[in-house]
Amino acid sequence: RNCKGNPNCLVGIGEHIWLGEIDENSFHNIDDPNCERRKKNSFVGLTNLGATCYVNTFLQVWFLNLELRQALYLCPSTCSDYVLGDGIQEEKDYEPQTICEHLQYLFALLQNSNRRYIDPSGFVKALGLDTGQQQDAQEFSKLFMSLLEDTLSKQKNPDVRNIVQQQFCGEYAYVTVCNQCGRESKLLSKFYELELNIQGHKQLTDCISEFLKEEKLEGDNRYFCENCQSKQNATRKIRLLSLPCTLNLQLMRFVFDRQTGHKKKLNTYIGFSEILDMEPYVEHKGGSYVYELSAVLIHRGVSAYSGHYIAHVKDPQSGEWYKFNDEDIEKMEGKKLQLGIEEDLAEPSKSQTRKPKCGKGTHCSRNAYMLVYRLQTQEKPNTAVQVPAFLQELVDRDNSKFEEWCIEMAEMRKQSVDKGKAKHEEVKELYQRLPAGAEPYEFVSLEWLQKWLDESTPTKPIDNHACLCSHDKLHPDKISIMKRISEYAADIFYSRYGGGPRLTVKALCKECVVERCRVLRLKNQLNEDYKTVNNLLKAAVKGNDGFWVGKSSLRSWRQLALEQLDEQDGDAEQSNGKMNGSTLNKDESKEERKEEEELNFNEDILCPHGELCISENERRLVSKEAWSKLQQYFPKAPEFPSYKECCSQCKILEREGEENEALHKMIANEQKTSLPNLFQDKNRPCLSNWPEDTDVLYIVSQFFVEEWRKFVRKPTRCSPVSSVGNSALLCPHGGLMFTFASMTKEDSKLIALIWPSEWQMIQKLFVVDHVIKIMRIEVGDVNPSETQYISEPKLCPECREGLLCQQQRDLREYTQATIYVHKVVDNKKVMKDSAPELNVSSSETEEDKEEAKPDGEKDPDFNQIMHAFSVAPFDQNLSIDGKILSDDCATLGTLGVIPESVILLKADEPIADYAAMDDVMQVCMPEEGFKGTGLLGH
Repeated sequence: RNCKGNPNCLVGIGEHIWLGEIDENSFHNIDDPNCERRKKNSFVGLTNLGATCYVNTFLQVWFLNLELRQALYLCPSTCSDYVLGDGIQEEKDYEPQTICEHLQYLFALLQNSNRRYIDPSGFVKALGLDTGQQQDAQEFSKLFMSLLEDTLSKQKNPDVRNIVQQQFCGEYAYVTVCNQCGRESKLLSKFYELELNIQGHKQLTDCISEFLKEEKLEGDNRYFCENCQSKQNATRKIRLLSLPCTLNLQLMRFVFDRQTGHKKKLNTYIGFSEILDMEPYVEHKGGSYVYELSAVLIHRGVSAYSGHYIAHVKDPQSGEWYKFNDEDIEKMEGKKLQLGIEEDLAEPSKSQTRKPKCGKGTHCSRNAYMLVYRLQTQEKPNTAVQVPAFLQELVDRDNSKFEEWCIEMAEMRKQSVDKGKAKHEEVKELYQRLPAGAEPYEFVSLEWLQKWLDESTPTKPIDNHACLCSHDKLHPDKISIMKRISEYAADIFYSRYGGGPRLTVKALCKECVVERCRVLRLKNQLNEDYKTVNNLLKAAVKGNDGFWVGKSSLRSWRQLALEQLDEQDGDAEQSNGKMNGSTLNKDESKEERKEEEELNFNEDILCPHGELCISENERRLVSKEAWSKLQQYFPKAPEFPSYKECCSQCKILEREGEENEALHKMIANEQKTSLPNLFQDKNRPCLSNWPEDTDVLYIVSQFFVEEWRKFVRKPTRCSPVSSVGNSALLCPHGGLMFTFASMTKEDSKLIALIWPSEWQMIQKLFVVDHVIKIMRIEVGDVNPSETQYISEPKLCPECREGLLCQQQRDLREYTQATIYVHKVVDNKKVMKDSAPELNVSSSETEEDKEEAKPDGEKDPDFNQIMHAFSVAPFDQNLSIDGKILSDDCATLGTLGVIPESVILLKADEPIADYAAMDDVMQVCMPEEGFKGTGLLGH
């Protein structure tokens, strides 16, 4: 290892990788391009663009359907315009224009590409899919097949036009039989896959039987018979009329959970055989209905909203099984399907489910979501599907690009190896000449030497500027990060790499060495000087020989000196409050010096004008000897001999301040004596109980009263109040903003009532901008007569209405408040006492807004209500003040939900306990599906 701080040690700085045996792989970081080459007799993978594994699995399954591939190759293509008589245009890349062209090009690449995997981004982009969002694979399969069929239906060639129906389309009938007259009603329907319920079943055949089972229509569910012209008991079932060549069986693992309102995955085992005889299930017997398993599509993961999709597919030509996992393709041994690790997943619940035993030719899976079977009677193709010439030209061009890339990468590897070998020879030769010995030498940065020996970074010019002191010479403290090398080696370095400045033996800075010695001497002497100064401070100062020093500076002078010496010393290691093993006293700790830590020594007795402050409590007189000792450590500290006068400007300001305080006290006493009732708030008039001895009351703002009381209580800290600002109580038109009724209730906190006698005194003491008064008058001759109250100025109705509207708006603008939810049972309001989470926040706090929330939890009330009452969103009927809350886009304000509101909840029907969840992992998030994609455009 390298000896840190020793400039002569040249061991362990990175030379070991150059002095041993040469490993060519260490000279480059470029992988062998042949690793990206397709292996012989293997298939081509597909890049996962983020969350597109569900697309990749279906593409591989469809690619290995040779009839579909052949039909797609027969589709006319705009590629013929792209390809000229002399080949492909070089100046632009081929861009497929339709879904069929994208599939053609993808299939051609999957068939004849030299690459280990290809990029399907063109196809995914053409469909408008979000590459970062996992989607329902079964839904994708249905929508894409529908889109493909619709696209191919426009082709003239019947082999192309009908390929989807020929390969995937079967027919069944919904048959309803009236029990009364026996009349059969049939509704024919085509299907492209059979959707099989797996809940409660262990075998695939049981799922098929349930799909076809007879259903009784009785009671409220009776059937209206056209023959009987009345509702009758009946039976209904599905009859399979015809089956396709390729039978897709969708295992309904992803089901709707009524308790959560979202999908969940059923992780139950389903057994299925490699040979499936469908004859018992079809209506017309006698045909050939024996199917052979050709693909198993797997979803790994316990949640319906996450996980990974892979496909096990049988090669129709060789009969061998392959596992397609995006870029990686694995061939199964012995031409057998092996699900293997796809079933080794953590259980979603504590109840462990054992995998059933499977006999020969059968398999068992809890992750298979689609099974693909092929008719056994179909002849296996003897020859491979031929890629059309125009597509093969595109593939050849892509293969040429790949080969060029391989050659380029190989050349780059070779150049890196050649460069590394040359560097190896250079280092091997030069490292031996690095040690200086007695010959002339120079200093070079250790960091630069290490980078020169690091093969992963290019060598830059030598830069020694970081090692220089303020005198542009080598700083003595930087010796520890420098290395002393021979002048011979330095000459070679500077000639090859340049840089500077060169640091020879004469480069070491004598001035810094001298300063360093002075600082070290002071640091060693500091403890002794601390004791000496403490003893000198005990003695009384004689005559006028003393000096003024701040008390705060005296308390912390040793710590200040130590920090200052550490800065001068440039020592990287901090003292941590210790020096020579001695601990600093508590009164010198930084915690007690928080206010003074920005000040230098003796600056705490400077006034704002830079002179000696007038307060003698903050300073102390010390002897000439003590000051001399302190000056050794703080030569730039401000000096104030004992005969130095205090700041004249501060003295003037102090006198003025004393005079102002006296004046304020006099004003406060006078006003307090003149307005005793206003100060003590005793015997104040009240509108709700109008005094009988007066017909007029005056009004001032409560803000004026509070500010005036502050001044009267503490006249030396506050400024006198000079005016009564009643304009705040008036509108822009000069009208009053309050009614007589509101001033007795909610607005009473904004005003203060004044007796007429007090009002005369207020007008003498203060400047009044607006006079506001309320008068009581008797109306009518009837005894007792009616009393009316009028104000001057009069009420402004328009502005009053605007104020009330603004108050209502303010009431609806809150960041966090409490609302209550009551569940109504038999028209009785019931509050769950055991559910404190019902006092929910009806809007997010600022902290909550900055936290990223999972989709579906943007409204905190959603899950709170659902968990507390076990009522799913679609079963919730919410209302407030008789108004139904049904608009999902409305804000709380527009619905009238304000703080302390009570929302009533009525459930449509009782829901089972929300906590009773079986073998599922649930995730709450809104589902957009394939909305906005090209799959729905047709």
